[in-house]
Amino acid sequence: MSKEIIVERGTKTVYREGSKIVKQFKAGYPKSAVIKEAFNHALAEESGLNVPALLEVKNTGEGWALVIEAVEGKTMAQLMAEQPENLEALMTQFVEIQSDVHRRTCKQMGRLKDKLNAQISSLRDELDASTRYELHVRLENMKPHTKITHGDFNPTNVLIGEDGKVYILDWAHAAIGNASADAAMTYLQFALEDQKKADLYLKLFCKKNDIAMQYVQRWLPIVAAAQMTKKHGAEKAFLIHWTQ
Repeated sequence: MSKEIIVERGTKTVYREGSKIVKQFKAGYPKSAVIKEAFNHALAEESGLNVPALLEVKNTGEGWALVIEAVEGKTMAQLMAEQPENLEALMTQFVEIQSDVHRRTCKQMGRLKDKLNAQISSLRDELDASTRYELHVRLENMKPHTKITHGDFNPTNVLIGEDGKVYILDWAHAAIGNASADAAMTYLQFALEDQKKADLYLKLFCKKNDIAMQYVQRWLPIVAAAQMTKKHGAEKAFLIHWTQ
């Protein structure tokens, strides 16, 4: 059966094979990380969120892979690109979907605060000790919550099926924590591409959830540091600016 490549990144290749989507990780990618992503995916489904069915976790000989049900439809990123005149309506829908994620909790997921602290500590080559210390202190002073946070909630990870159902993809970074941290990460990802969309997103998210923009913005230095751990070189200068 032929493989239709969907995306290739540093650690993985995602391709379609018939009625299945295969996320193939490179040899040497930690088995524990793949199993953790599968576990988060299953927990998200059990929380009542609509996700494509997880079919299999396997070693293909080229490394570990997740096999997921293929769903026909378009991502929110595709819809936003195709319908610029409907951007505000689509962004409103996008915010509503994310807010529904945040209304749920899951005790079995890891804590977002623990993950962020570990990511900040790992940036010895990127940030000096004083900056890392300030970020740790800022994080410690943030209010703790136990809401499901996706960790990579962007329009490419929200699929609108041909049946009209919403499917949320890619649960590798999910954790329980503060919804405003998740919103800050989403804002940052929009800002890396399009500041106008980022500003519209933040306005709609804060209005929908009755959260002050300033509070979400307080998370930006922390999540910018977390994003730096993904080692996307082109983003480095932009992210360092946000950590200050």
